[in-house]
Amino acid sequence: MVHVAATPRLEVGDKAPTFSLSDADGNTVRLADFKGRKVIVYFYPAASTPGCTKQACDFRDSLSELNDAGLDVVGISPDKPEKLAKFRDKEGLTFPLLSDPDREVLTAWGAFGEKTMYGKTVQGVIRSTFVVDEKGKIAAAQYNVRATGHVAKLRRDLSV
Repeated sequence: MVHVAATPRLEVGDKAPTFSLSDADGNTVRLADFKGRKVIVYFYPAASTPGCTKQACDFRDSLSELNDAGLDVVGISPDKPEKLAKFRDKEGLTFPLLSDPDREVLTAWGAFGEKTMYGKTVQGVIRSTFVVDEKGKIAAAQYNVRATGHVAKLRRDLSV
């Protein structure tokens, strides 16, 4: 068994690791594209699974309030763009879903590594949400978030 060292976790005040990833349509989306706005960057294990669908739909349903408060939303998973496009179209998602098949961005953000699932320790995506401020710094870092009720809690935390 290969042991992978624990991924470093980001903390409030850290500079957000940059990224440049393909969206569901194969277009490149960069963290720099959001400069001057706050952006919620959330990492999820797999498109079209029950928890990830619930979470994505919660973000979709809250998007206008989040946007009005100056917050954009971006979801990142290891899924290929084709799978993301199906997920987006099926659920009517209106924010970018980005593909990180090499898990490099997930790892840089501390959202990939050891986690406990059904009592076993496995390597995988750690469901995580970050708020990046207008200057590209981490304003909030939440690891091991629950898929259900998470967006409502985030909105309370951000007073949106």
